[in-house]
Amino acid sequence: MKKLSVKKGIECQACLACVNVCSETYYKEANQDKACIQITMKDGVVKPLVCIQCGKCARACEHEAIKQLPNGVYTVDKKKCVKCGKCVEACPFGVMVLDDEAVAASKCIACAKCVKACPMELLEIVEK
Repeated sequence: MKKLSVKKGIECQACLACVNVCSETYYKEANQDKACIQITMKDGVVKPLVCIQCGKCARACEHEAIKQLPNGVYTVDKKKCVKCGKCVEACPFGVMVLDDEAVAASKCIACAKCVKACPMELLEIVEK
């Protein structure tokens, strides 16, 4: 199964390079609210929140618009998505995006653009 992962032992500097490249990829603008990766602070530690391809979004979708590919990645079928928001509500990490102007919800597809953008080399794509 292919997924985005956060390496241990490396500190995130909250530069937002990963967030910006994600939103630019999906929405052609650097906008934290439109990124499928988020940077948070917990107990004084900056940490990226990423999609772990858990499938909760797919199970919440009543229109079967989110399917798992053979490599384990869940994707949104834009033709089936009705933008009801149930996938966004179901996401335990808050990394599903539902923008008013978009035709469908969006989520991480493990494209690795954020991995390449991170100057700390904190992110990686793993096969499990």
